[in-house]
Amino acid sequence: MKRIAIDMDEVLADTLSEHVARYNRDFQEAISKADLEGRWLWEIVPVERHAQLEAYLRSEDFFEDLPVMPDSQRVVKALTQKYEVFIASAAMEFPNSFGPKYRWLRRYFPFLPPTHFVFCGDKGILDADFLIDDQPRQLLRFRGKGILFSAPHNLRVTGFQRVHGWLEVEKLLL
Repeated sequence: MKRIAIDMDEVLADTLSEHVARYNRDFQEAISKADLEGRWLWEIVPVERHAQLEAYLRSEDFFEDLPVMPDSQRVVKALTQKYEVFIASAAMEFPNSFGPKYRWLRRYFPFLPPTHFVFCGDKGILDADFLIDDQPRQLLRFRGKGILFSAPHNLRVTGFQRVHGWLEVEKLLL
């Protein structure tokens, strides 16, 4: 059985919406995902507010209640019938995220065994046939086939097979 590793943030969980919502709330702004096309949130926010952007990610509750990406639950469940599925999250950057990410995965993907949750840093260490991730840097060192999951920050990135959502993942892999 082939193995698929799937990133959590911006692939299964809509982390960006939560990040933007907290920023807009605290600074009375109206940034939208459309404003971020081809750029990171950090690139359009004034430098003096970067510490607060990072503080959101380090807060105990940030990763607890993120929205689920459309169609991800159904498609991931279908993938488990054909592949061995692992969730690989680069949680090392934000150690407070371990518990909330684990609870989030158990809540929204209860059909996946916790033994298939991999909290790591560099995903080049993963032994899988496919990696679905929104971060090009994670795909660069991955030895299997990398699939770039579209997100506002990576829209100008080329050189990877790209999917624009879970319906395209379904067409590609099922």
